[in-house]
Order: sequence, then structure tokens, then C-alpha cells
Amino acid sequence: MGQAATLSLNLGMSLAWLGFASWGALALWFRQPAGPQLLLPALWSIGAILILVYFICGQRRNAVLCMILLAATLMVWWSSLRPRADANWSPDVARMPTADIGTDRLTIENVRNFTWRSDADFTERWERRTYQFSDVTGADLFLSYWMGDAIAHAILSFSFADGRQLAWSIEVRRQAGEDYSALAGFFRHNEVVMVAADERDVVKVRATVRQEDVRLYRLDIRAETAQRLLRAYANEANELAATPRFYNTLLTNCTTVVYRLAKQLDPAITLDPRMVLSGYLPSYLYDHDFLDRRLPLAKLVERSRIAPRTPGAEDDPEFSQRIRVGVPDPRSADH
Repeated sequence: MGQAATLSLNLGMSLAWLGFASWGALALWFRQPAGPQLLLPALWSIGAILILVYFICGQRRNAVLCMILLAATLMVWWSSLRPRADANWSPDVARMPTADIGTDRLTIENVRNFTWRSDADFTERWERRTYQFSDVTGADLFLSYWMGDAIAHAILSFSFADGRQLAWSIEVRRQAGEDYSALAGFFRHNEVVMVAADERDVVKVRATVRQEDVRLYRLDIRAETAQRLLRAYANEANELAATPRFYNTLLTNCTTVVYRLAKQLDPAITLDPRMVLSGYLPSYLYDHDFLDRRLPLAKLVERSRIAPRTPGAEDDPEFSQRIRVGVPDPRSADH
């Protein structure tokens, strides 16, 4: 092997080890098995740097053996991590919804219907609700923007013939007092939770208490498709309640779960970067005829913002109807 090829190989191995070592330090920081938070990541980093120095200084054979041993030890620990079913969960994600799914009847336990005055001041209500699949008339998508145009939290809400709505939100299952961290979401730091909720809870808290930019899109799908999608959500809730899973910022989040469930109904749906950068999801939906095409997308986005229509009573019975005023509905003759 020529000198240039050897230098290139050594550089590649050094960079690969440096990348893996950085990942390992973060993994230990967020999911270390014991000890002060800084201790294990610091020891790991010191060891990884010493190995890299030996490698650069020419002790390549021994350095590579140490790399393999250290990496194998870390991966054995990493693969042993299991998602938890029980912990001191934050009150808003303390309960998992479960569904009794019949031919046409759907009964859901632990539908969340909190009244929020602030993130720390709220009245808890967990309810048992019964629906008929045949009463589902459609579905709507809420996108809540909280960190720029590229990232938004997705909430799918089903409408029923009697005027009720049932919203589903895929969220991080935080422990009490814990804040959300997108970085921690790459390192098996939290479990994922499905929240079945009243819109006056899960939508209103984001639009009013948290002052997020919440936008509402009426989906152009048939009632039968919405009914099958609701059934898929109910089945997913039961599976998640029985078998906890880790949340992952990139792979298991509010939009990737929606994508996976939708693909069960329509295998022709393709993965798109706009599903990862969820703030751009309306563009994808518009291009694939899931939104009202009677208006340009920019006009649709402008009319989707619900903030001007959110003020109301603390426990507002007209909230869901009011936020839909003026939002184009492809299922209606008017827009």
C-alpha cells in the first residue's frame, strides 16, 4: 500500500474513532448506569483520546485492539438498555391510553382532558370515552411550531358526526420535573408515549399557555380512510401500552409514527425529507393532494394559523368549532 493510501486510511480511521468516541461520551452522559453525571463520560473520553494518540504515534495494532475492546464494551451496555414501563412520570404523560376495539365500537381509557392555566398549574382529568368508527367524518392535522420553520409538533385529530374530536399526539414520556431535550432523544433517554386527548387540552395548551404557532390543516381524505387510520392509532396505542419503546428524535417521533401508520393504509406513500423536517409537512401534503388544492399553498398556510381564534374561557366548550372558522375544508363546498 502506498504512503498516500496509508495516510488516507489512517486519517479515515482516526476520524471514525473520534466520531464514535463523541457518540459514546454523549450516550454515557444521558444514559450512564451509575455515578456522578460527569465521571463516566470523562473517563471514556480520556481513554478514547489516549487510544487515538497511540494510534497517531504509530502504535496502531495495539490501538486498534483497544478500540475494538472499548467499543464492544460500550455496545454491550448500550444493547442492554430497555425502555421502562414504570417511573415517576410527569403528570401529563403519566397514563397510557388503551383501547377496546370492536367491529364498530371504540372505547378508550385514559383520554386526557386537562384544563391548563400554566405548565405548572393545571387540573387533571382522565376520561373513558366511547366512539363509533362509522361516525368518523374526517381527520385534521395540527402543526405546532416552537423552534423555527423547519420543526413542528404534529397532532392528528379525528372528527365525529356528533361534533366531537379526538386528538392523538406522539410525545416524549418525561419524568416529573424533566425538560425535553432533542439531543437526549438520540440516546435512549426517554420513552415514547401516545396521548389521546381532547383538543381543548392538547391543542389549546400549545396555542395559549406555551404561545406556540399552531396551524390547522383539514385533510382531504375519505371518511373510510380516516376510520381505518383511527383504528390503526388505537391498535398502536395498545401495542405501546403493552410494550414500551424508546423515543428517538429522528426515527421514532410525532411525524415518523404518523408516516408509518399512514403507510399501512396506503403503501404508495413515500418517505420524504419533509416528514423529518416536519415544519415543511404541509408542502408534502399539498403536493400529494392531501390538502385543499383550491387555494395556493401560501394562502392555505396563512389561513391555517389558529392564534387569532384561540382566546376563550379556561374550559372552553366551543374551542374546536371556533378554531376551524375560516380554515379551508376540502370536504366542504365552501372555502
